[in-house]
Amino acid sequence: MHSSAVLLIEFGSIILGLGLLGRFAGRFGLSPIPLYLLAGLAFGEGGLLPLGASEEFVATGAEIGVILLLLMLGLEYTAGDLVTNLKSHYPAGLVDCAFNALPGAVAALLMGWGPVAAVVLAGVTWISSSGVIAKVLGDLGRVGNRETPVILSVLVLEDLAMAVYLPIVTALVAGAGLMTGSVTLAIALGAAGIVLFVAVRYGRLISRFVSSDDPEKLLLVVLGLTILVAGVAQQLQVSAAVGAFLVGIALSGEVAEGAHTLLSPLRDLFAAVFFVFFGLHTDPASIPPVLLPALALAVLTALTKIATGYWAARRAGISVKGRWRAGGALVARGEFSIVIAGLAVSAGIEPSLGPLATAYVLILVILGPLTARYTESIATRLARRRDDRGKAGRLPDVPEQVRRTADAEASVAD
Repeated sequence: MHSSAVLLIEFGSIILGLGLLGRFAGRFGLSPIPLYLLAGLAFGEGGLLPLGASEEFVATGAEIGVILLLLMLGLEYTAGDLVTNLKSHYPAGLVDCAFNALPGAVAALLMGWGPVAAVVLAGVTWISSSGVIAKVLGDLGRVGNRETPVILSVLVLEDLAMAVYLPIVTALVAGAGLMTGSVTLAIALGAAGIVLFVAVRYGRLISRFVSSDDPEKLLLVVLGLTILVAGVAQQLQVSAAVGAFLVGIALSGEVAEGAHTLLSPLRDLFAAVFFVFFGLHTDPASIPPVLLPALALAVLTALTKIATGYWAARRAGISVKGRWRAGGALVARGEFSIVIAGLAVSAGIEPSLGPLATAYVLILVILGPLTARYTESIATRLARRRDDRGKAGRLPDVPEQVRRTADAEASVAD
């Protein structure tokens, strides 16, 4: 009874605190995500007042938060939109991998961590946080923008790439043989392909099955189906986020609209819990020793992500402002980066890799909402200053008749 009361007090305090932080951020027109993370740091391992009884409950809520964030993104698009975007934007996925995985791999090799750690750190710097970006796009009211499908295409390609990457990393850090790694990879790819095929081919039947005039029944069926598919996907070494996103893709029409309305409050609640949970599991004392290399890597890969988004949006014919918005939105790293680093740490690959990855993600998960909001305006101001300097450096145009008269007077004077 006592532990139950403590759990209620702790969790109630967390929710109340999140609400107050959200109101504070909203008053200044900012995303509340950085404040949620700092709150998690304050009440996590090594923080001011570590939590105890509610930690496991918060962990479960965090998983549900990521699932709901990706489900709500999927509800915005149809299966046809997904296939079209993947076909047209797959080069952006290749550029994304080259621009953002290589810095992590090179950094690990320069620090002498070896090839396995290089593969791990490459994944940490490569994958953007779908959960953070989904929340930021919603906060900024950009879900319907022209550049948003480009952003989502890059995120989906990254998440699908995880179906290949995670089994490879798992086999590498465990020292598994070629046969074991190949079997794991084949299962992951097959599961991702089946889920995608069912979502695209039988989306209408799924919508008909889920459809209900009773909001309560619709909420329970959609939420239950999403968590079930996400759990099965994760069990098969596929991202739970990918499974949730594909469920959202499969639902369409009135079902998607009704589910979106009903699930929005739940998404906001559990998404906030996810960001707090991330901070709870970070020991502030482990960050200072690796802060400088993490900061350097964060700045470099923030720029490469902006370049990736800009290139992808330009290729899609988006305006210049939209290109900068797309690049700024992709900067945040999050859940996948921590999962990847955790695999290496648990296997004892490199002791410093965990703190470095944590500091790196914390920097970018705080910086990400800021770049999403301000990259476009900063780029616009810099472009205006450059144009003004160019105009100031050029001599004013002189009419032809005036120039001829001046030349004639000069010849007479001579």
